[in-house]
Amino acid sequence: MQRRQLMKSVVGSAAVGALLQRDGLAATGLTHFAPRARRVVYLFQSGGPSHLELLDEKPRLRSLHGTELPDSIRQGQRLTGMTSGQQSFPVIAPRFGFRTCGESGMRLSELLPYTGAVADELCLIRSLHTEAINHDPAITFIQTGSQQPGRPSLGAWASYGLGSEAEDLPAFLVLISHGSGRDANQGLLERLWGSGFLPSSHQGVKLRSSGDPVLYLNDPPGIDRALRRRMLDGLKVLNERQLTASGDPEIATRIAQYEMAFRMQASVPDLLDLSQESESTFELYGPESRKPGTFAANCLLTRRLLEQGVRFVQLFHRGWDQHGGLPTNMPKQCMDIDQPQAALIRDLKQRGLLEDTLIIWGGEFGRTVYGQGGLQADYGRDHHGRCFSMWLAGGGVRGGMVYGQTDDYGYNIVSNPVHIHDLNATVLHCLGMDHQRLTYRYQGRDFRLTDIHGNVVEEVLA
Repeated sequence: MQRRQLMKSVVGSAAVGALLQRDGLAATGLTHFAPRARRVVYLFQSGGPSHLELLDEKPRLRSLHGTELPDSIRQGQRLTGMTSGQQSFPVIAPRFGFRTCGESGMRLSELLPYTGAVADELCLIRSLHTEAINHDPAITFIQTGSQQPGRPSLGAWASYGLGSEAEDLPAFLVLISHGSGRDANQGLLERLWGSGFLPSSHQGVKLRSSGDPVLYLNDPPGIDRALRRRMLDGLKVLNERQLTASGDPEIATRIAQYEMAFRMQASVPDLLDLSQESESTFELYGPESRKPGTFAANCLLTRRLLEQGVRFVQLFHRGWDQHGGLPTNMPKQCMDIDQPQAALIRDLKQRGLLEDTLIIWGGEFGRTVYGQGGLQADYGRDHHGRCFSMWLAGGGVRGGMVYGQTDDYGYNIVSNPVHIHDLNATVLHCLGMDHQRLTYRYQGRDFRLTDIHGNVVEEVLA
């Protein structure tokens, strides 16, 4: 019996170390090759912003305005239930103009003057395409590589592959803002930043803009910090015994998460206190940066998180699902994001952080060239996954570059298509990870973010 207990103890101790290593709790942060970026900021525009109004100028649409979308262009595309019953599909020219920006001569919407001023930092991809046509599967697909729920998010994969540089904060944090336009209530489920079948230590932690920044982070009345420390020490002993006996990896995760929560009790309040920032910083990010929960305040907070070693920060900004009232609501949405996102680029650059920080901007799909509900002054556009635009900036990508091209209608890709799996493969490549080798065995299969697809878009790399 003593020999059996000894062997169980030895095997259990080895399992503890192995599980800690696998869970990223003892991660070395080794990559497959030299990384171009060490961290990521994902400015996700929830709802699907129109590429036609913002990033992909189509001059011919002015002369085509009001004409029927040709069958040769539509090519029998599957439509959502919101427009499948329409008898007519009139082309609608964007209400807003474009400007030439930067030394690169990139053409961007007049609604984005601040972003246009940093155009030479942007790598604009106009040939993204996805397979999903409705919000939940489309957001799930771009975030996890699958339209079906349950897979790990991009941020969770980054945390799993890279480990954490932050002592007192999780590797992956999430911030959400509500757009000023109508329909800023697009659903965002926590599985979009979840860890799926990866150890739960890699899931994103959402910071709230009001009340406690993280639920249950504060100690209850009557519990001081010293008592909390003694309680956690005792709990850790019990958990380690159970881990040695059972080898359950979630127990290792639980130990680490208790310790992280204890450290966050001290680090988070100071981190969220923007009163430490200078007047010039608030002027850079714009007046909304003083208001907690806005996109501007979240951009400023993002810079502070990166400075503290957070690997992956994801900002979700709602309000881009513009099935109607697009000319009225688009300027409001752009006012929300334009100055602060450009300020984030400038701020990171002046602090020497942009060169190894990859910034991603975009939504789950684009919008149709035809008007939803027909030809209207305050028109709307339906979902369009066949082509849309996103931009990247910073670590690992070429600035001042436009990649990919769509047809005169902004409806189909005519050169250099980039699938969602290609985008995610490229992001992981910038972080020094081979998307084909970053895998996790679950239920007898090796899973990865890009499923069995994806190619790195070498042409956009610096």
